[in-house]
Amino acid sequence: MDDDSAKYRDWFAEEARSERPDLALLCLLLATAGDPALDDAGIDAAQIELDRLAGLLPYGPKTPREWAGALADLLGRECGFHGTSGEYRRLGASLLHQVLERRRGLPILLSVVWVEVARRAGAPAYGVALPGHFVVGFGDPGAPGGPVLADPFAGGGPLTGNEAELLVMDATGAPLEPSMLTPASPLDVVLRILGNIRAWAAARPEQSAAALWAVEFSLLLPSHPARLRYEHAQLLVQRGDFLTGAAELEAYAEVVQPVEPATAEAVRGRARAARAMLN
Repeated sequence: MDDDSAKYRDWFAEEARSERPDLALLCLLLATAGDPALDDAGIDAAQIELDRLAGLLPYGPKTPREWAGALADLLGRECGFHGTSGEYRRLGASLLHQVLERRRGLPILLSVVWVEVARRAGAPAYGVALPGHFVVGFGDPGAPGGPVLADPFAGGGPLTGNEAELLVMDATGAPLEPSMLTPASPLDVVLRILGNIRAWAAARPEQSAAALWAVEFSLLLPSHPARLRYEHAQLLVQRGDFLTGAAELEAYAEVVQPVEPATAEAVRGRARAARAMLN
């Protein structure tokens, strides 16, 4: 790992553990691993662009529905931010600075743009992690009738209750639950973005380096699924770092031993197999 990569990872870890993590900054710091050309100046430029867009919103207090409409008019209609099916094949669709440049991205990254522009303008906006499709909420999620929902992937158009229900039904086969409308924290959003990158890389064996850095950034978050340690170890072995991978497999086995002894023993077997590849 070069000095710049280490600097951005340390910065990411520090920001993730701060009292109020900056979502845009976290997204830009992880993007430095996906685009080595992204440097301090590029990070500043992306933040400035978010500030500029926020400055274009009409001034003055608004209802949640009016805020949603103002964001859709500016970002969706005037600026042309939206998604296409092809974005799911692009790593850049998960990198915030490229989404700002191309005005295309995955639902969650477009939602980050909406939320960050709205936050800078004082709007009550937040990410809503519906299963299978990330959207933006405006207003109090506990208010009668729930929040006003908008779908940035579709240009920011408002989502009716029935449309949100259909999105959830298509993804899970289950109905929309009120708990699904809870605002997503910045760290939850970042973990989901990194999960998308891991899934993208998993479908492309030649992209194991992307899978590795996505897991490593996930492990820098103060809270993450324990199984990511196993995934990290497997990737190290896959990429030929047998000793480090074996050591991490053994460490993961110690974690799961108290609750899943059979799984722990199987993982230790994989660690022995990894070490044997050096012979």
